[in-house]
Amino acid sequence: MLLTIAAFIVALGLLIAVHEYGHYRVAVACGVKVLRFSVGFGKPLLRWQPQGSPTEFVLGAFPLGGYVRMLDEREAPVAAEERHLAFNTQPLRSRAAIVAAGPIANLLLAVLLYSVVNWNGVEEPRAILASPVAGSVAHSAGLRGGELVEQAALGAEDLEPVRSFEDLRWLLTRGALEGLNVRLDVQSAHGAGHREVVLDMSRIDSREADAQLFRKVGILGPWTRPVLGQVMAQSAAERSGLRQGDVVLKVGQTDVVDGQQLRELIRQSVRGNEPLAQPWRVERGGQVMTLEVLPEAVAEPANTVGRIGAYVGAAPEFVTVDYGLADGLWGGVVKTWDVSLLTLRMMGRMVIGEASLKNLSGPLTIADYAGRSASMGLTQYLIFLALISVSLGVLNLLPLPVLDGGHLMYYLWEGVTGRGVSDAWMERLQRGGVAVLLVMMSIALFNDITRLFG
Repeated sequence: MLLTIAAFIVALGLLIAVHEYGHYRVAVACGVKVLRFSVGFGKPLLRWQPQGSPTEFVLGAFPLGGYVRMLDEREAPVAAEERHLAFNTQPLRSRAAIVAAGPIANLLLAVLLYSVVNWNGVEEPRAILASPVAGSVAHSAGLRGGELVEQAALGAEDLEPVRSFEDLRWLLTRGALEGLNVRLDVQSAHGAGHREVVLDMSRIDSREADAQLFRKVGILGPWTRPVLGQVMAQSAAERSGLRQGDVVLKVGQTDVVDGQQLRELIRQSVRGNEPLAQPWRVERGGQVMTLEVLPEAVAEPANTVGRIGAYVGAAPEFVTVDYGLADGLWGGVVKTWDVSLLTLRMMGRMVIGEASLKNLSGPLTIADYAGRSASMGLTQYLIFLALISVSLGVLNLLPLPVLDGGHLMYYLWEGVTGRGVSDAWMERLQRGGVAVLLVMMSIALFNDITRLFG
């Protein structure tokens, strides 16, 4: 819990500070007087003003946001000798640059974070496929598990190298959400030659980008040996005589070839709502034995599945993925661009009803992911920060009043018509924007509570 809170606060503080610094830095460069730079709202916990600077820096008690307050005639009277320092007196291009600088700073931070990950290198599972889910897109395409994916592409794009399973997972996510087929160049199990496989993503209803999405695709994880890890006390596995280190050779009449297949067999070991006992053939210390295994029936939202209370599958084969200076930076740019486009597409699909509003996440889910990623190490936490930074940048560029993108729309109107938006219309639009944001926040918070406590 403490790690989750700390990781969440650090993430919020960093992303908000970078966003507001973008506004601040460009405002100063444009000759605007900045009165206050605040990370957080409410009662100031900490404040300071560097000698010779007109700006007061503040750390607020409520961390969900921040602001840069500039000299502005619309907010308070401005002395005649300082009028040239006011935000509202600046040329249109300067005002637009100041407003756009916040979201752009978040996107640049994402580029930097993804680049750092690329430069440092990360241990990721090799792109060897586990047994696909029966009846899934991957299974229908002829994949059976053990294939090494060497190249892949979306739609008619050129095949590109797949360096790890995470590369493949990202491509599958894009294909499923964008409705584009995924082409895989695979080396068959045991090096039995190459072939191209096409995954027909049009079969997938991707309105909800949830955990079931990859079950529909059929590729849930990399290949692993069908060995048992830690066995929980008083679990079905312990009662059946299973032990850590057992290699499962057969369940009932089915030969077991990998950990993913074994997990699926365990899930399917129920009839109706009752668990089904089956003989398991296992290898233990060089000896082969048969055990009668009775799983537990566990209710899930969609159906009832079997569980044995043991970690199933050995660790996958890992590779080190790293890049040189230029390639790592370019990879950071490309990843930021791809994530931004995917975020925009998902938002657009939610607006027109092609994607569920259940995909919206709020502060509770973000805090949960912050804690999880931090517990997995610095690299995963940096990837999490980059993803949230992209989301914050894209969200703030939306043409919604009260957001930076809304103000940019006002400036576009001013540039086209030669006059600014009237005060009356500005007030109406601001009220509408606040209402939309409150609705979005309410839905996101409801989704958080359902996801984490439902």
